[in-house]
Amino acid sequence: MRLTELASVGPFFALRTGEAPAGAAEYGPLLDERTVRARVETVAERLGTQDRRVAASVAYQGIAGRLLSVALGSGVLTGEVPALAGDRLHWHPARTAPDDLWLPGPAALPQPADGGLADLIRAHVLHGPLADLHRITRAVVPVSGRLLWGNAASSLAGSLRVLHAWCHDQGRPGDAARATALARAVLGDPLLRGTGTLAAGGPPHAAPSFVRSTCCLYYRVLPGGMCGDCVLRHAPPRVR
Repeated sequence: MRLTELASVGPFFALRTGEAPAGAAEYGPLLDERTVRARVETVAERLGTQDRRVAASVAYQGIAGRLLSVALGSGVLTGEVPALAGDRLHWHPARTAPDDLWLPGPAALPQPADGGLADLIRAHVLHGPLADLHRITRAVVPVSGRLLWGNAASSLAGSLRVLHAWCHDQGRPGDAARATALARAVLGDPLLRGTGTLAAGGPPHAAPSFVRSTCCLYYRVLPGGMCGDCVLRHAPPRVR
């Protein structure tokens, strides 16, 4: 399948699919505990924190954003979802998008007879590599499982915002609407349900906004710093 157009949306949507990249020996299986541990250490060093829970949270959110961006973008722009099985994906724990993932010979998932693209993303991304990575991350660092799924939901909403804006810039409002509908359907999966609220955009062509019900812990690294969809930023004063 052709995924070249995805790279024009943004680096998180790009996926290396050709021949082995330079330094291919440094790529490890996505679902290998050693790869995950190395990624957590890399993120901790870059954030300048000793709190491995924060590093694990940010590391998981990053890879969730990559997989969900590719799945959402491909679904909207090509009508297909690539097979992102963890045993085929290679991950470089020290690199960032778009050079962190390598998928040799990408292939589209078979279209289900009685379902749609949302079913493919839920079954083969959420309940596939992201669920496995969720388990491995918690084995490496004892971090809240609910927090990690909140990170995945936040990543999906972030992917939607970027894709939605790109579609409108390209004069493709229909694709922007499809992106919103697809993301909303994926957010309805039991793994993500209740982790946040996706609200309709305000101004014309504005992407839907998202507010989390969980916290990614990033505020522990940057005192006073909060993500745009942070539950702490949007909670009532008595909750803060």
